[in-house]
Amino acid sequence: MKALSSILIACIYVVTLQNCSSDTNTTSDMQKPKSAIEAQQLAAKHEIVKPHREAITEDDYGDNDEYWPLPPNNTIGTTEAVALNYQNLNEAFRGETTASAKYAAFSKKAEEEGYHEIAMLFKAASVSENFHANNHKAVLEESGEIVAEFNPEFTVKTTAENLSCAIEGEAYEISTMYPNFLTNAQDAGNQLALMSLNYAYKTEKKHKILYENALNTLNTNTVTQLTSVYYVCPTCGNTYVGKTPKKCCISMTDTESFIHITLG
Repeated sequence: MKALSSILIACIYVVTLQNCSSDTNTTSDMQKPKSAIEAQQLAAKHEIVKPHREAITEDDYGDNDEYWPLPPNNTIGTTEAVALNYQNLNEAFRGETTASAKYAAFSKKAEEEGYHEIAMLFKAASVSENFHANNHKAVLEESGEIVAEFNPEFTVKTTAENLSCAIEGEAYEISTMYPNFLTNAQDAGNQLALMSLNYAYKTEKKHKILYENALNTLNTNTVTQLTSVYYVCPTCGNTYVGKTPKKCCISMTDTESFIHITLG
């Protein structure tokens, strides 16, 4: 957890150096640390700078979109904006924690039904969602927020139904949840939140396509044509099928750090 938080903080320092060298469920009892406003003032001084990205040869699943970078909004977030941002991060943490546990259970079910390739996909997604949850939690804790633990609740059905459930969940996150949360984080001037939410948003777009493809192979009895080799970036949760580039297409993390997914 501390390592993930350190990674996110280090990225903010990079943004600061780049700017120095060039002209870029309502909760009333949410804890407000004394240092929160000071932190927002510091973050608001710096625009979001798009990092250098190497040429990408594989299908990037729509990686280039309007949410990276977001238009700079160099204003200090109001108390309400900051509180809403914390609420969003807590909701995202709970959602990603639930998704991680749910996909792990879906993976076990797929393996039981003889769909090894789909089991591997669910396992990779479970690992990815866990990184997202930990990133969101790290941002909250860095701000002095207390993140309550909870027991995820979900239902495991057939693999076909589980894939449909996963597709529905990812569709909601990329069409509604994360775009709204990113906008609110921008209003709050929270650079760490923008980074963590953006990591999840871009990765979920890939997951949705992978699930849709898996469901199609299930319906056409061609599941064995799917790959069973997956890699996950430990910084942003980006999920790769079969092969990897030199660096993560989202966070620029070196391939050597990627997690090779196995069922063991």
